[in-house]
Amino acid sequence: MREIFAGMPWWVKWVAVPLIAIVVFGGLIASVVGFVIGLLFKALVFVVLVGGLVFVVRKFTGSSSRSDW
Repeated sequence: MREIFAGMPWWVKWVAVPLIAIVVFGGLIASVVGFVIGLLFKALVFVVLVGGLVFVVRKFTGSSSRSDW
């Protein structure tokens, strides 16, 4: 493989080949990135909701339940 790319100009290695890879695998890359971003967003929403629930429970139960921790 190195022999094939050894005689090629720099723009073939650094521009043309990545562009071809993006065209061929672009849909796959976009779906993976979208999945990861969606997963991170759901994890963030989960953390915010659990934190809010803990805050509300501690606020309304008073200081008597803090000794249980």
